[in-house]
Amino acid sequence: MHLAETSILAATPSAGASIGAILIDAGRLTPENAERILRLQKEQGKRFGDAAIELGLLSEDDIRFALSSQFDYPYLPAGDSSLSAELVAAYKPHSASVEHLRALRSQLMLRWFDNELNHKALAIVSPGAREGRSFIAANLAIVFSQLGERTLLIDADLRHPRQHELFKLDNSAGLSGLLAGRNGAEGVQRVASLRSLAVLPAGAVPPNPQELLGRPIFAETLDRLARDFDVVIIDTPAGGSYAEAQTVAVRAGAALLLARQNQSSVPQLLALKRSLELAGATLVGSVLNDA
Repeated sequence: MHLAETSILAATPSAGASIGAILIDAGRLTPENAERILRLQKEQGKRFGDAAIELGLLSEDDIRFALSSQFDYPYLPAGDSSLSAELVAAYKPHSASVEHLRALRSQLMLRWFDNELNHKALAIVSPGAREGRSFIAANLAIVFSQLGERTLLIDADLRHPRQHELFKLDNSAGLSGLLAGRNGAEGVQRVASLRSLAVLPAGAVPPNPQELLGRPIFAETLDRLARDFDVVIIDTPAGGSYAEAQTVAVRAGAALLLARQNQSSVPQLLALKRSLELAGATLVGSVLNDA
């Protein structure tokens, strides 16, 4: 599967507030300007958004923001710095790269995720460093949450964790502490701006990541957490350098193999693919990251 495939996101509008009310609540529109827009809308029979743009009181981004609220499709406005700008699915949901992520989401729903079969978890793996595992895992988790799926993103890269940086979360309690018995499920943190998304960061970097993830408690933890979520996306360390990627993929049940254009080694990709299959993990597909 190539990341450049595309799909169309279908959404169903909710019986929510009007565009004007949403933008007033968000501080993007004053009540006085809303009245000006409504007068022009009534006089000329225009749509609210068209009237607002004609008056120069709102931008296209303002209208998209309000429509996303009406259609229960949360994303963050430009200028919001609560999350990393790398989370393009949260900041630029209408971009081509996010359309590709939605296409990938659709393929994964067809090929793997199925609550009736208890197919809930997926490991994102690649052989080398800087191939985009954390980026794909984070943004894929966001697009699943935007679909309304209760989504958990787990950072199982206990060597070079990044998810707490991308989501700007406290990393003092996380997966490593949970596996070592030092903290409980309080490490799972909801992302306030993305209602259906939660993140379990890696926690403190331990001296024995391979041993921690190889313990039975990791599989038990995944099973326990999956009861409260529809989709569990797991970030992993470089599979060509560390054995944990295979361990995580086996515990999750399935893996998505990631390669980066002009960077990933074909022999390393094939070796990782063989090791995953020999370990018993289902390889649901592969993605070429050309970003």
